[in-house]
Amino acid sequence: MLVQFATLPGRDDRPNEDFAGALPDCAVLLDGSGGPSELPSGCVHGTPWFVRQLGARLLAGMETDQKTPLSDILSACISEVVDLHQHTCDLEALGAPAAMVVMARASHDTFEYLVLGDSTLVIDTDDGIDVVSDHRIDDVAAAERLAMQALPVGTPQHQAARIKFVRLQQSLRNCDGGYWIASTSPDAAEHALTGSVPVDQVRRAALLSDGVTRFVEFDLGTWIELLGILDTYGPTTVFSRVRAAETADPDGVRWPRAK
Repeated sequence: MLVQFATLPGRDDRPNEDFAGALPDCAVLLDGSGGPSELPSGCVHGTPWFVRQLGARLLAGMETDQKTPLSDILSACISEVVDLHQHTCDLEALGAPAAMVVMARASHDTFEYLVLGDSTLVIDTDDGIDVVSDHRIDDVAAAERLAMQALPVGTPQHQAARIKFVRLQQSLRNCDGGYWIASTSPDAAEHALTGSVPVDQVRRAALLSDGVTRFVEFDLGTWIELLGILDTYGPTTVFSRVRAAETADPDGVRWPRAK
């Protein structure tokens, strides 16, 4: 089995807030949700530290305990990371470090998965392409999102609207009527999308952040074409094509976006 992974910071002047890792029978992707730098996080460590701590524990948990459901592993690992910094950081802060999570594990005759947040798992099976993504975050702060998207990306006005949008989003984390994300509440794991398929039906699978899924959202290609590029050229080619599309639309007129 060929396993490849890569990440790229959202901006060259900021640390990478993502984590990707794999072992022979499992893989994990965390897309860190740090938010604009103007908003306080309450954490002295930051989002890059959070995703590394959680990601490493998720990989270890999947590898060492293959009978435990993925949601239980995620819940336990969130609790472990909470214990690491609950005495030094304000974990009640709205902007506490958080991450979207995708987990995948092949054990015996089953390919299991978990998706929490708007990252995506794409599975190429004998029956076709399955796409699993949790878009509950898109259902909150809709008016604020539209107001932000109506402004040119990169302008002070857009950034001010983005701060307002993200602050409202953060207030709706991990609660009924909001959306669920890995942060300071182990209970969030119970709300993840989970499932499984027979492992002998899986040809390939990809764990993708919402930055990479712009390839499809921007109509640069289909899911099957995205998987083909990953097969032939690797992840960095997909990154390059998405970045080229963003560069060609600097104001976000064709493809409105937060950043």
